[in-house]
Amino acid sequence: MIVPQYWAEAREKCQIKGRQITVRRFGWSELSPEEAEAMARRRVAQAIADARAGNTITRREPKVAYNGANGVPIREEVVARIGSSVITRNSYGALCLNSPDTLFADIDFEEPVLHSVALFISLFLCFLTVFIAINGKSNMAWLLTVLPLIVTGLAIKHFVNSVRKKLQYACAGGIESWYRQQIEQFIASQQGWGLRLYRTPAGFRLIATHRAFSPDDPEVAMFFKMIGVDPLYQLMCHNQKCFRARLTAKPWRIGISDHLRPRPGVWPINPEKMHLRTQWLENYDKKAAGFAACRFIQNIGDGPTHPALAEVISLHDSLSRALEIDLEIA
Repeated sequence: MIVPQYWAEAREKCQIKGRQITVRRFGWSELSPEEAEAMARRRVAQAIADARAGNTITRREPKVAYNGANGVPIREEVVARIGSSVITRNSYGALCLNSPDTLFADIDFEEPVLHSVALFISLFLCFLTVFIAINGKSNMAWLLTVLPLIVTGLAIKHFVNSVRKKLQYACAGGIESWYRQQIEQFIASQQGWGLRLYRTPAGFRLIATHRAFSPDDPEVAMFFKMIGVDPLYQLMCHNQKCFRARLTAKPWRIGISDHLRPRPGVWPINPEKMHLRTQWLENYDKKAAGFAACRFIQNIGDGPTHPALAEVISLHDSLSRALEIDLEIA
């Protein structure tokens, strides 16, 4: 896991196949701005060498947040470093805990939607197109049946899957009970596992307590799949070599409609605009103090808490205010 303290961008103009282009690359460092600048220059030189060798390159790297980066470290303000964990401020203003070896997993409940209107329209178009094809004078009319049939097939598949999910949730006593059953079935099948279960505004959060994990551990992929973790989160854990948990409220859940300033909220910020960020954060921190990010429910499984994880779990529970049951989660 790399969460740099310092960032820099280098640029260089060059001639490639008779055309002048400008290549830009980021550099980063946990030690100094100078080291970040040196890395940026090295990456520019490498990109130019690749271009001259005939390879296709991206002229400019996009400045993107955590969930859009591919192979570039977490680009967020570092608020604190505590042991091997790093607390950062994400692009919409919330604090996040990043850990290289403490397995966090958030599950968002997905309530299936029955798109009955879309299904009806698809069926209507299908029947209408078949009628035209049968009664049309042109052989090309038959081609008009293909797309509506495909669309109708997809609509029917989605409808059937949604009905199946709704029945599963109903038989389990509701969507929350269904996800609880998935977690309990997983624990029953895995000897020695221990989990802490939390409620979030959108679902559950789990922390594995029995041992440390590497994000590319096959057991992690198996765990994520069996309990239904968001595929994007799985990809980010793999790309960024860390696990991640939000510690403070999402702004729109606590009555803040305006975005973190300046836009976009990707770090670093132009020093001339830092006052905008400071003003926004003062308001956010004041309002977020009245909310928790999640609420602890219970320990699951027979695995004891590994001593190496106890500090991270305590840090998470303290900063997320998970044990303060009187606070609303947001």
